[in-house]
Parts: sequence; C-alpha cells; structure tokens
Amino acid sequence: MALAVSLIISFFLYNRIKRQYAMNSRPIQLVAAAKSLDPGTVIQSGDLMQIDWPVNFPLEGSFTKQQDLVGRVAVLPIAAKEPIREPLLAAPGAVGLTTKIPDGMRAVAVDTNDVTNVAGFLYPGAHVDVLVTFQPDAGRGGGNQEWMTSTVLQNVEVLSTGERLAPDPSGKPQKVRQVTLLLSPDDSQKLVLASTQGNIRLIMRNGGDKEATDHRPVIFKDFEITSVPRPSPVAVRKAPSGPPPKPKPAYEVEVYDGTKKAVQKF
Repeated sequence: MALAVSLIISFFLYNRIKRQYAMNSRPIQLVAAAKSLDPGTVIQSGDLMQIDWPVNFPLEGSFTKQQDLVGRVAVLPIAAKEPIREPLLAAPGAVGLTTKIPDGMRAVAVDTNDVTNVAGFLYPGAHVDVLVTFQPDAGRGGGNQEWMTSTVLQNVEVLSTGERLAPDPSGKPQKVRQVTLLLSPDDSQKLVLASTQGNIRLIMRNGGDKEATDHRPVIFKDFEITSVPRPSPVAVRKAPSGPPPKPKPAYEVEVYDGTKKAVQKF
C-alpha cells in the first residue's frame, strides 16, 4: 500500500511539474519591426510584426500589442525583426526634431556654408568642435585688437543637417544651409553669444574621439612669419655701341734667343 501511494503521489507531482515547465518555456509574442526603421520614422501598422520570445528571458520595455506602437516615433535606428523597446522611441505625442531631444537638452541651429559644414560631409550623429574667430573688445572701442580664434565647445552632437534626421545611406555629401546641434542650456548660451561676436566654424571630430582638451586661444602672432629682406638689385652695365674692343693682354714677357729679342704676350 505504501508503494502504491508513493507511485500515485509521484505521478501527480510529475504531471504538475511537467505542465508548469511547459507553461514557463512557452514563448510569448513581442512586437518587432517588420523592416528597418530610421530615426524620425512615424511607426505605422505595416511596420510591425509579432515574434516569439522566451518567457524566461524577459525584455524590459518591450511591447506585446501593436496598437500601443502605432503613431510613436523612433529616435534611434531599429533593425528588421528587432523587438521594439521604449528607449528606442520618443515620448508619446512628440513629432519631428523634438523626438531626438533628450530631457534637459536643447537643439540650436547654426547657419553654415560649404566651408563651415566641412564640404557637406557633416551628417546627423557626427560630433564636432565649435570655434569662433573674433576681435576681443571690438565693440568697446578696441578695434585695433588682433584677431583671435578660440574653441568654444567640444564634442557636440549634430542632430540634423538641413531637414535630414538620419545620415544619407549612400554616404554622399549634402550641401545644407543649417546644421542643428544638441547642447545643454549653458552651452546653448555660449554658442549664441559666440555667433554674435565673430565667425563660427564647425570642426569635425573622429567618431571615436570623445576626449575634451584645453586649447589656448590662437592669435595672428602665433603663426606670423618674419619677412626676409630681399637682396639689392645688381647694376647692369650697358654695352657700348660699335665693335667690341679687343681684350688687352694680361702679361708681356721679353724672350731672348741668343742675340734675338722677342716679346711674348699672354
């Protein structure tokens, strides 16, 4: 009887554990991107799909219902079949450039030309330094001050170039009139003040170079080359008119051969 009771209890426990394991190992349905989504894309129902995801590996910030994502805006690139998570999306109701501005940051536009925007090779996501060339105290009667170039900001992210919120897939340079930078409120004030004092120049950085270094402002004397005096011109004598004179002999030597005398000219 003890053996029969133990077998019955073991059978029920085994079935219960088996059902529980099957429920825990059953995949859940998460919402993923049906195709690659660029930053700034407004998500539509056709951009979404369901994928299986292990229930014992929870993905924080994921979605199970597609209707929760329709109308949301992507702020980061999302690959095809990648589960869509909250950190990849803008806040509900945000549109356009505002979707790429984190809390506490500001977007500041800078007028550019072919030189300022590095011949069109600036792209959203690139990092730049901001330099300004100006005359100190020029507005207070100090117009005779030397020109100076100073680094105002370092390692600033480019939010957009013109109307583009993502880099060109082909990598071709894009000539734009304005570049939008992502700055803190304090750095935004520095940039606006610098733009009123002189010429702004954007210097492109290596994508992996995040270090900020101290740079001394540069003035013209730092690279001025001392001029070398020119040699005085050599006076050229004019040739006299008429046939050229015969050259005079340099030496005359009297030569005696016995009683004969001769003069040899050299």
